[in-house]
Amino acid sequence: MIGFYDYSVWLTYLSLLSSTLGILISLHGIGHPYLGIFCLMFSGLCDAFDGRVARTKKNRTDSMKKFGIQIDSLSDLVAFGVLPVCIGEAMAGVGSGISGISRIHFNGQLRSLLPALMVPCMLFYVLTALIRLAYFNVLEEERQKTEVGCRKSYTGLPVTSAALIFPTILLIQYITPFDVTFIYFAFLFITGILFILKFEVPKPGLRGILIMVGIGILEGALLLVGIFFLDHYNI
Repeated sequence: MIGFYDYSVWLTYLSLLSSTLGILISLHGIGHPYLGIFCLMFSGLCDAFDGRVARTKKNRTDSMKKFGIQIDSLSDLVAFGVLPVCIGEAMAGVGSGISGISRIHFNGQLRSLLPALMVPCMLFYVLTALIRLAYFNVLEEERQKTEVGCRKSYTGLPVTSAALIFPTILLIQYITPFDVTFIYFAFLFITGILFILKFEVPKPGLRGILIMVGIGILEGALLLVGIFFLDHYNI
């Protein structure tokens, strides 16, 4: 068989499987954004440690290292590029899915404008995620020709930040009586811009990663509390 299957790539493969499942769940039936968001967060957890796990394998060949870089970016495009858009599509279909939260309804021309606003945001977000990941690969390949070790910073907002940004927006729905679907799509657009803006983001060390994982676990716990104790639609 082609490819590599040792433990150094397992987390990346698991992230891809989780995000694919999230896409299917988000778009199944009437749409399930609050279930899809857990797959996004789990993919973020896998991505937080896949590089560190891979580097523990001391006898990796150059081919294995290059393969790891490629599948990491390809997996990230699905997990943090496509999945958030699918969650947004599910939200556009069902809104918050919480009893007592009124959908924003439009009539006439305003209703026809709704897809015209949301679809460009979704397309723009996926495109910028692709550009950001491809640009990272180019810079990383050039960096490795002259430097050794890990990079110290990233250019542009890392796409993996989606695993913390979009769960936060869904959490906002628990404290506001207004449908946050439009806020979600606004953040798709804003986040897409941040992906391709040229600014430096320091690469977090182990402590920073653990802090972000802790934030993600807290978000996940709060989302679970909301799902079990608020009157969601039938999921």
